[in-house]
Amino acid sequence: MSNALAIASVTRLLKDLLNDAVINGDVGGQIGVDVVVSALPPDRVQAELGDNQPSRLNLFLHRVTPNTALANTDLPTRDSRHQLVNRPRLALDLHYLLTAYGVQELQAEILLGYAMSMLHETSMWPRAMIREALEGGVNGAILPPVFQQTDPAKLADQLELIKVTPQNLSLDDMSKIWTALQTNYRTTVAYLVSVVLIERDLPKRTALPVLSRGPLDPGTGRDAGVFVQPELTPATPVLTRISPPGDRPAMRLGDTVAFLGHHLNHGEATVRFTDTETGATLDLSPATAPTPGRLEVVLPQGAPLAAGAPLEDTGADPGAWRVGSYLADVVLVEAGRVRTTNRLPITLAPRAAPVAAPEAGGTRITVGCQPRILETQSVAIVAGVSEQVLPPLGGDVDEVDALFADLPPSAGLPVRLRVAGVDSLLIDTAAKPPRYDPTQLVAVP
Repeated sequence: MSNALAIASVTRLLKDLLNDAVINGDVGGQIGVDVVVSALPPDRVQAELGDNQPSRLNLFLHRVTPNTALANTDLPTRDSRHQLVNRPRLALDLHYLLTAYGVQELQAEILLGYAMSMLHETSMWPRAMIREALEGGVNGAILPPVFQQTDPAKLADQLELIKVTPQNLSLDDMSKIWTALQTNYRTTVAYLVSVVLIERDLPKRTALPVLSRGPLDPGTGRDAGVFVQPELTPATPVLTRISPPGDRPAMRLGDTVAFLGHHLNHGEATVRFTDTETGATLDLSPATAPTPGRLEVVLPQGAPLAAGAPLEDTGADPGAWRVGSYLADVVLVEAGRVRTTNRLPITLAPRAAPVAAPEAGGTRITVGCQPRILETQSVAIVAGVSEQVLPPLGGDVDEVDALFADLPPSAGLPVRLRVAGVDSLLIDTAAKPPRYDPTQLVAVP
């Protein structure tokens, strides 16, 4: 690949090719004045012009753009450990303006004719031509020291050949370019040089050669080859769905939760719940022997385990759970090999037990909750369509209450407990058609 000197090497090569065309064609003898080939900004050329100055061909790199075809072919370049596996490659297109300056009439047109003819004949640059053009024969005194060696940019070694093509710029585009250059317009031809690949010589990880594809057959001594699975079923343990009882949208403590997927019986299984807020994990063992496509766990229910209990702060402790979001996966251990399925999201909703009692000024609704409501969690009680947001708690609690005024009398008013933005499950989805869960209704006198 070319290095960071590639852009300058392309300009140098174009300048040398134009200079060769002027010398080999004896252009100076034909027009009667000396001819200079330069690669300067047009405003500097304009400042040097005069009656006694030679005619000039000037090459100006006015724009550099990413090559759209090769812009992202090298991504990603680093692995998960941030180690370089591919050298980043910069693919560029170079846009040039070729301008002829003549002291007398017709001189500029003659210069452009020779220059455009040469660029048309050498529209593609073979590697041998690049090496020959960039080795020796150039006045090193006017070039940076690095260009006194042969092809310092390694331009001839890059993967893609370099091509030169004329561009058709509209009058509006040309006017904008020369206005930005803030100098007088001269007859100009635009050229595109593509593609220049810049790549630094960085150390990278290189994979070792593959000795065999799969285990060797003891009889033939040949490898097993590529494993082909002619079906859509995954070859590794995978979770496809988490199903709380009655296909509810969330699980509650005390529920039997089913995990559906593939190859869930390949080893000793453990279901792992990861709290998305704290990162803490809770593990549960299957309630029954898993089948290939199904595994069930039972969430604990009841009061938190006493301090010092053997299972305190584990998945079997109701006090270790909190209302909120979890990511669940299955860990399978078989013959010392550990495999983990993909993770699926699941929400733990509060298991609410509401009761209502009349009180001066309205109706007080008290709601018990499992698991315990943490001091840092927001709490609200929704009775029918009326919501009461509770003030911050002074600690972890098992129940909360709120006084509602002007609740309409009802034999069955739906009550929801909202903890950290998660509502208790109000609808009995197992009933056909769905109905309000009778345990979530209260009587308002």
